[in-house]
Amino acid sequence: HPDTRRAMLLRACRAGPLGLRRFSSQPYVEGWGSKVLQQQREPLLFTPGPLTTSAAVKQAMLVDIGSRDARMVAVIREIREMLLEMAGTSKDQGWECVLVQGSGTMCVESVINSAVPPPGAGGRLLVASNGAYGLRMAKMAEMYGAEVDVISYGETERVSPEQVAEAVRSKKYTHVGCIHHETTAGTLNAIEEIGAAVHDADPSVEFIIDSMSGFGAYAVDLKAAHASYLVSSANKLIEGVPGFAFALGTRAALERATHARSLSLDLLGQWRGLEANGQFRFTPPTHALLAF
Repeated sequence: HPDTRRAMLLRACRAGPLGLRRFSSQPYVEGWGSKVLQQQREPLLFTPGPLTTSAAVKQAMLVDIGSRDARMVAVIREIREMLLEMAGTSKDQGWECVLVQGSGTMCVESVINSAVPPPGAGGRLLVASNGAYGLRMAKMAEMYGAEVDVISYGETERVSPEQVAEAVRSKKYTHVGCIHHETTAGTLNAIEEIGAAVHDADPSVEFIIDSMSGFGAYAVDLKAAHASYLVSSANKLIEGVPGFAFALGTRAALERATHARSLSLDLLGQWRGLEANGQFRFTPPTHALLAF
């Protein structure tokens, strides 16, 4: 059993070089993955994520590169540049790409926790929700003690730009959040129209787009949407593997994101770290980065 072998390895390490030599002579015990999964035809995954990956993606992970290695720094730099290019923008146009370890939800939470000020600083988030992921965004804000209101729609009902704009005119908000492609039922929201309506109602509001299952399949005009942030994940429509997500944000919005209530999910801190030396602040998902 794998757990038994790990215990044997731990005891061997404690015993020193002689113990390790004895351990290396022990017969290999085939694990469940190699006995079962690798002997079957791979399933085709059409779930919200992760998706089926190509042989080339899997093969890219068969290399170990240190997190501080110059080659890994180059990989990180290339990913950040290419994601901005996919979004039709660049650093020269005032946009930045911040890579965050973990799932897409963790990256959305890093934006909410860092960008939305606490009530004492005047922060208030409006979420236009037509499914589970909009409600999840609102829950994140609540967990951090932020003021949050929700406009709710049915799962197959699109968010109304006019209703969102009316809500913004009726109460002072600092941020509006919306899901681009609500995974719950596959409803596609008119992000550009929503963002334009919000901007017309109050140009100071920052618009946060969760495009987890939209980015890479549907074009997004960040300028037309008056977006401040767009968040997506490596293992969604770009068909990488789970391990990291990314936030595309305007440089101005990132510089205002000084309200982090979490060390590991501090979006501004993550961006500054990437800019300073091209590296993650904490252990990066090296294999997921290589496979992207």
